[in-house]
Amino acid sequence: MAKGFNSRGMRGMGGMGMSNNNLIKQAQKLQQDMAKAQEDLSAKEYESSSGGGVVKATVSGAKLVTKLEINPEAVDPDDVEMLQDLIIAAVNGAMNAASEDAEAQMSRFTKGLNLPF
Repeated sequence: MAKGFNSRGMRGMGGMGMSNNNLIKQAQKLQQDMAKAQEDLSAKEYESSSGGGVVKATVSGAKLVTKLEINPEAVDPDDVEMLQDLIIAAVNGAMNAASEDAEAQMSRFTKGLNLPF
């Protein structure tokens, strides 16, 4: 057999096998860490209020509304649009807080990677 070739006729990897194993282990660890971070984010709650606190919305890290509190003083039968706007503002604020936290947490894993998204 020619020098530098293995039984399959291929050049030896020059230690690439160990390097590949380390890379695979690092990728698996990264995947586990990301799954844990996503689980932790889903368990978090984010709250936002509007109208000086008369409407409060709470969303989960999974971006589901889990609680909506409306102070009776915010309910004006002659101005339902105002209440609707307050609810939308509170929900959107909580959703934005959840999104920003998720982005910050997940960017730890993608920092330095040139991902297409």
